[in-house]
Amino acid sequence: MSGSGGLEVTIRKRPWNPRRSELLKMLLFLVVYSEQQQQEEEEFERRSRLEWQRIEEEHKRRVELMLDYHRHLQEEYAELDELERLRLKRSRLAVAAVGAAIATQQSVHRRLWVKSRSQAWWERCNHPSFPEAEFHRAFRMSKSTFNIICDQLGLAVAKEDTMLRQAIPVRQRVAVCIWRLATGEPLRLVSKRFGLGISTCHKLVLEVCAAINDVLLSKYVQWPTEERLQAVMEEFEAISGIPNLVGAMYTTHIPIIAPKMNVAAYFNKRHTDRNQKTSYSITLQGVVDIHGIFTDLSIGWPGSMSDERILEKSNLAQRAADGLLNGVWVSGGPGYPLLSWLLVPYTQHNLGWAHHAFNEKLSEVLKIARDAFGRLKGRWKFLQKRTEVKLQELPAVLGACSVLHNVCEHHNEGFDEELAYEAVDDLMFPDSSSSDPAAVQARDAIAHNLLHSGATFL
Repeated sequence: MSGSGGLEVTIRKRPWNPRRSELLKMLLFLVVYSEQQQQEEEEFERRSRLEWQRIEEEHKRRVELMLDYHRHLQEEYAELDELERLRLKRSRLAVAAVGAAIATQQSVHRRLWVKSRSQAWWERCNHPSFPEAEFHRAFRMSKSTFNIICDQLGLAVAKEDTMLRQAIPVRQRVAVCIWRLATGEPLRLVSKRFGLGISTCHKLVLEVCAAINDVLLSKYVQWPTEERLQAVMEEFEAISGIPNLVGAMYTTHIPIIAPKMNVAAYFNKRHTDRNQKTSYSITLQGVVDIHGIFTDLSIGWPGSMSDERILEKSNLAQRAADGLLNGVWVSGGPGYPLLSWLLVPYTQHNLGWAHHAFNEKLSEVLKIARDAFGRLKGRWKFLQKRTEVKLQELPAVLGACSVLHNVCEHHNEGFDEELAYEAVDDLMFPDSSSSDPAAVQARDAIAHNLLHSGATFL
């Protein structure tokens, strides 16, 4: 500082520092970068808010469209419901109008879609002037017996008339079934005979067969009562000399079409080997009295089963297990085992005189059963050939045939020899050869008494 009375200021420059300059630059860069980051964040937030706003507006728009579509759909459904309601109302009115027209005979007696079929044959058969012999030939029974069956089945098979058609009468329903069973004719011919549809005839046959089993089976197929049992034993002893005999048993086979399931069980090897033709069958095992009337039935077991196995599963075997056959005999062929209640012929070789005498008399009893089954199949030709009836429905049909057989035998309908049918069922010997020792002794005693009582002529 210099000068008189004045202030002297001296300015000194700092020397250049490169490191300090770099620091200033870095600080300046950080400030600028921070401001830029802040601006970018603000811009991102602004864009995010706009995008979210756009999404919300789009969502609201779609919701409104969906609601509009739903309202429109509901309106369409409501309109369709109203149309359907009006259509049903018109249909009911139309049906009521047709019913009223029929009731007042202001319309035709028949709907246009019903095919016109002639019932002339049945109307002729159903007329009182129809010859008794021809009726018996067609239905295997007299008019009086047929009427009894119709009366007994009336409540079970009758149908009510409707506004659109009259129900098929009970007599015609029963006649369709019995004629089908008697002739074995295909449903096409049954339909032609009775002026009914094929499916209607098939349905009638099954319905009437079911009714026969429900209503008549327990009435016409009965094991002898205590009062009747003594008379039955006396009748059998009168023709055979064998005491305490109450029935003769036989098993026959009914041919069927090969089933779709479990086919091996229904394969009948015996018939196949004999006829050289593949055969399938179900079985019908029955006990008859001296008049050839069934007193016990076991129906529907597969044709591959032996007679012994069928017997084991029958009600008769259960009756014996319950002690209801104590002291009595049922006769059977060599396909059955010798039991305390089941009497069968001797099958061993080198038989003695007493054995031959016994077999001869027992064969006369067994012939009663075989002839009864022959009449059963002769009367009802349906049993002689394979049928289109389903396997699960066939036992009811076989039961109906057996009941109708008893009805005819009970009412002494007779049997046309032209219908004779020989029941040929190949024997299958029992699975086990063991016999009840007490039964063996009892049979030997019967054989000895037959030989020495002079009941058998040698």
